[in-house]
Amino acid sequence: MRKIASILILAIAFTLTAEAQKKRGKHQQKLTIEQHTDLALKRMTLSLDLSEKQQNQIKPLIHKQAENKKAEMLKRKELRTAKKRPSSDEVYTMKSKLLDNQIAFKNKMKDILNKNQFEKFEEMKKEKKMKGMKMMKKRRMAKKDFND
Repeated sequence: MRKIASILILAIAFTLTAEAQKKRGKHQQKLTIEQHTDLALKRMTLSLDLSEKQQNQIKPLIHKQAENKKAEMLKRKELRTAKKRPSSDEVYTMKSKLLDNQIAFKNKMKDILNKNQFEKFEEMKKEKKMKGMKMMKKRRMAKKDFND
């Protein structure tokens, strides 16, 4: 009787935990482009000690970048729901456009920021990229363990 009760309690606890994890992602609030822009600008202001003039110059750049990111995300989501994979030419065009936008953003930031601020900006980008790579590696490992 004890074994059955303990197995039942364990099964219930496991089920509740799994349900809580599923719901956690669904309740996450989505930020608008304006909110995302404001928060990104404030983080940059704190990190790089931006002047008012620099903030006013950078805000439209961040806003445009956020709009492009959201548009690309929606396009990928539509393709995923339609279960359609882009052709190699479409992939090339998307990646080329992304790199062109990154180059333009970097050049504009180089014009706006002073030398020290730009060096710190580049370092922040590297750290963010490394953090993203670590998260992707963790996800792949978790997915691999789950599939095994």
